[in-house]
Amino acid sequence: MRRRQFLLTTGAALAAPAIARAEPGKTLKFIPQSDLGVLDPGYTTAYVTRNHGFLIFDTLYGMDDQFRVRPQMVAGHTTEADGTRWRLTLRDGLKFHDGEPVLARDAVASLKRWGSHDAFGQALLAATDELSADGDGVIVFRLKHPFPLLPDALAKLPAYMPCIMPERLAKLEASRQLPELTGSGPFRFVPGEWVQGARFVYDRFSGYIPRSDAVSRTAGAKQAMVDRVEWSVIPDAATAAAALAANEADWWESPTTDLLPMLKRNPDLVVDLTDTTGLIGLMRFNQLNPPFDNPEIRRIVLRSVSQADFMTAVAGADPAGWSDGVGVFCPGTPMASSAGMEALTAPRDLTRSKRELGAAGYKGERVVILAATDYPSLNAMAQVGADLLQRIGMTVDLQAMDWGTIQQRRIKKDPIDKGGWSIFFSFFAGMEVFNPASHQNIRGNGLAGPPGWPDSPKLEALRAAWFAAPDVPTQQRICADIQRQVFIDVPYIPLGRFFQPTAYRRTMSRPQPGFPVFYGVQKA
Repeated sequence: MRRRQFLLTTGAALAAPAIARAEPGKTLKFIPQSDLGVLDPGYTTAYVTRNHGFLIFDTLYGMDDQFRVRPQMVAGHTTEADGTRWRLTLRDGLKFHDGEPVLARDAVASLKRWGSHDAFGQALLAATDELSADGDGVIVFRLKHPFPLLPDALAKLPAYMPCIMPERLAKLEASRQLPELTGSGPFRFVPGEWVQGARFVYDRFSGYIPRSDAVSRTAGAKQAMVDRVEWSVIPDAATAAAALAANEADWWESPTTDLLPMLKRNPDLVVDLTDTTGLIGLMRFNQLNPPFDNPEIRRIVLRSVSQADFMTAVAGADPAGWSDGVGVFCPGTPMASSAGMEALTAPRDLTRSKRELGAAGYKGERVVILAATDYPSLNAMAQVGADLLQRIGMTVDLQAMDWGTIQQRRIKKDPIDKGGWSIFFSFFAGMEVFNPASHQNIRGNGLAGPPGWPDSPKLEALRAAWFAAPDVPTQQRICADIQRQVFIDVPYIPLGRFFQPTAYRRTMSRPQPGFPVFYGVQKA
């Protein structure tokens, strides 16, 4: 029996390399933003799952601090036939956590699985005639037309990471979560110490071969500088702050605004802003169920939203910690514009909204809002949103649960009376909404899209036109049209941008910019 077949039946954990328990000084203790409800980074857009994914999986390309794409698992690539054929050559010696070599066919299967979910991946695969392996070490894209953003797609930072896994896992039905986590990255998941809702453990993978160039965000030498990383889920903010102060944790990903002054006064701690693109809040509608299957009702809610109200609840009264007037694309980036922004910035009149709601056909349908109680920023948005909808005359059912449960609940398409939902609140990193390639929430591809399932042929056509645009000015004009169309179709509502500091002990080196990664981090 071949070893890969054996592992499929017995579980990768049994064959994983034996790594001794690390000494206390070599263990990094981390408090994540929320529970890790989904372990498969190709199955959910949740950032906590993406962060977990970059611990245990690697990608073909990485992105550095300047948002430049650099080879990661590949040694390099060549293009032929006027840019319609790409040959990507894997680095020598790459291994999975089960000791098997990383082969081109593993990468091909992994990319096909990723591209079935991810917006950028779907665009790449739509432009691909054939994706195949040429021997063990070369991945070949034969394209229908040039796609110069191919490396950018394979280096994307936001959720649905293009992780490389064994072919036997990647070929499983894409709608199922992975049954095991045999990765290709610098740490391996330890399933025997996994306690759902409480504890997740990762050991350094001694078989990982880092690049020789300096680490920079998700590019370069992903060298594990500690032997062990332990995630402890602590939903209560005060308890998390006490654990950090008492040296029971090294790093708290997302401290709450009210506790920042106390943390800053502690000389043993550093409060740091590592992601300067910020986080953009969103209200996401389920368009399969009434009342939000009615676009006019969605537009009435849009005309009622005050971004300042949501951001004050999330980040406090000091406007230095947040901004409003935020549209579809990240403020200050090339694709951002003022097109159609009056939908968000015009004076709000909730009395008028209440009248308009009845005229639009609202019949008192129950609106189920999913509120993440273990995620202060999301819970704050849900509370403000519930109050707003009640004030304009909607029947609101605010259902409190942890974020992990929401991740599972939001993929359900059931009617409201059978456990379905109407609205959930989330946020996405500014880097995720630089352009239409990675912006999941502007998709209008119906049931093939992310939860909410909006159906908008116009948005899909504009997105396709952006990919085909010959230059940046044309792309910018198309993005202005996309923003106007979003405010007509309302697949979601942007709620403003806030900045989330992180906090860590001075015995730990400064993390990489952006979201939490654990390679390159040292502990005294």
